[in-house]
Amino acid sequence: MTRFLRFALAACLAAGPGMVAAAPVRHVLLISVDGLHALDLRTYIRIHPDSHLAALAARGIEYTHASTVVPADSFPGLLALLTGGTPAVTGVYYDNSWDRSLAPPTGPCSATGAHVLYNEAVDTPGGRGIDAAKLPRDPAHGCRPVYPWQYLRVNTVFNVVRAAGGYTAWADKHPAYAIVQGPSGDGVADLYTPEIGNDGEGHPDTDAVTASIARTETYDTGKMQAVIHEVDGYRHDGRTRAPVPALFGLNLQSINVAEKLAGYQSADGTPTPSLDAALTHVDNLIGQLMAELARRHLEQSTLVVLTAKHGNGPIDPDQLRHVPSGWLRAVIAAAADGEPAQLTTDRSALIWLHDQRTTGTVARTLLADRKRLGIERVLWGRRLGLLFPSPAHDVRTPDLIVIPQPGVIYAKAGAAKRAEHGGFDMDDTHVALLVSGPMLPEPGRRLDMPVSTTAVAPTMLSALGLDPDALQAAREQQTPSLPGVAWNRLGSRRGGPVD
Repeated sequence: MTRFLRFALAACLAAGPGMVAAAPVRHVLLISVDGLHALDLRTYIRIHPDSHLAALAARGIEYTHASTVVPADSFPGLLALLTGGTPAVTGVYYDNSWDRSLAPPTGPCSATGAHVLYNEAVDTPGGRGIDAAKLPRDPAHGCRPVYPWQYLRVNTVFNVVRAAGGYTAWADKHPAYAIVQGPSGDGVADLYTPEIGNDGEGHPDTDAVTASIARTETYDTGKMQAVIHEVDGYRHDGRTRAPVPALFGLNLQSINVAEKLAGYQSADGTPTPSLDAALTHVDNLIGQLMAELARRHLEQSTLVVLTAKHGNGPIDPDQLRHVPSGWLRAVIAAAADGEPAQLTTDRSALIWLHDQRTTGTVARTLLADRKRLGIERVLWGRRLGLLFPSPAHDVRTPDLIVIPQPGVIYAKAGAAKRAEHGGFDMDDTHVALLVSGPMLPEPGRRLDMPVSTTAVAPTMLSALGLDPDALQAAREQQTPSLPGVAWNRLGSRRGGPVD
C-alpha cells in the first residue's frame, strides 16, 4: 500500500462513514487552558510576538469578548464547550453540588437529597478510576450509583461524532471527567484522565501537584505527550494503534495554578514572572503539538480551538480579600435553623437548603451582614429565575447564590490563594477564545462582539460537516455557531467553499 493510500485510509477511519469526506476540516483540536483570560492571551502575544500563540493567532480569529457560563467553574465551563449549553439545561452547576432527588452513597436509599461530588474524592485507590461506593445513588432507578456521565442531562459533541462513526479522544484532570462521555457513556473512544490530585505515586494528595507550578507543568507535559501520540496514530499510551481522532483535545492546568500561587503584578494584568513562565510553558507545549501536526501533514485539515473553561480572579492584587466560608455557614445555619444541605464556595457561594421555606429569611439575613461577609448581592426567587430553572421545580438548582464584592474569595480560614474561580464577574468569565486553521478566510482577525463559549460546540460540529442541532442543549437554547467560522452541513463555509 502506498504512503498516500495509507494516509487516505487513516483519514477515512477517523472521519467515519457518517461524516463528510470532502470537508476542509478533517480534525478539530480543542485546547482548554484553565485560567486563560482574553487579557492573558493578548498581553502574552504583545510581550512575545514570536511565540507559538502569536503564530496561532495570525492564522485565526481571536474573539476578544468571549465569556464562559456562570458559575465559572471547571465542570459547567467544560460542558459549555462540549454541549453548547448552560447549567440551566446540562443540570451541572459545579463538581461539588446537591441533588434533591438522589440518596447518599450509604444509608437508607430514599430521595432525601445527596451531596454530588465529582472530583478526586470519588477516585479508586491510586486515582485510576471511579469508586462506585463513593457515588450518590438514584432511588428511582434501583438505587444504582450515579456516574458522572449519567448525571449529565444532555449529549456532548463526542456523542454526536461517535454516532457519525468518527473517532474521538480527550484528556483531563480527574477520572470524574468521564462526564464528557455524555449520557451514553461512550462518547470518547480514548479517554485519558490522570488524577492531578495525587502525589504521582498513586497516593491521594491534593497539594502534591497543584501546590507547585513546576509539578503542574510536568503534569501538563504528560497529557500533551498523550495527545501527540494520538496525532501520531496511537492511543494516548503511545503503544496501541488508532486512527487520528476527528475530534480530540486536552485541558492544561499550569496557568491556573500560577495565577493562584503567583498572580498578577497589577490591575492591568501584567503577569508576575512565575505566571509569565507558566504561559511560556503552555506556549511551548502548543508549539510541540502544532509541529507534530505539521510533521504528520495534518495542519492543513485541522481546526484548532484555544479557550478556557474559566478565568481566575481577582486580577487586581489590591482587590484580594479572603472571607472564611465558615462565616457564611454560621449565618445560614442561624437563619435556617440548621446547617445548609450544601454550601459550595469559591468566588461565589452556591447554597442548597434542607427547608426551602427559609430561603427568603436566609437571603435577608446574609444581606444584613453583607459588609463583613463581602457580599455584593444575593440571587434568589425571581432574580435567580432569570438565569436558571426555579429550585422549586428543578432538583439541582441552588436555592440561593451569593455574588461577592470584587476581589472576594470564600475559602477556609487561613487560605492564601491569590486567585480562584467559580464566580460571576469578568475576571472569572472573560476568557480567551481563538479559532485557528488554514481553511479560515481573512486570518489574523480580532472580532470584538460578545460571544459565549457555548458557541464552540456547534462550531466544531459544523466544521466536521455534522448538524449542530444534534446537540440537545444547543438546540434547546438556540446556541449559534461562532461568527466568521460557521460551516454548512456539507463542510464548506456558508456563502461558498473554502479557498
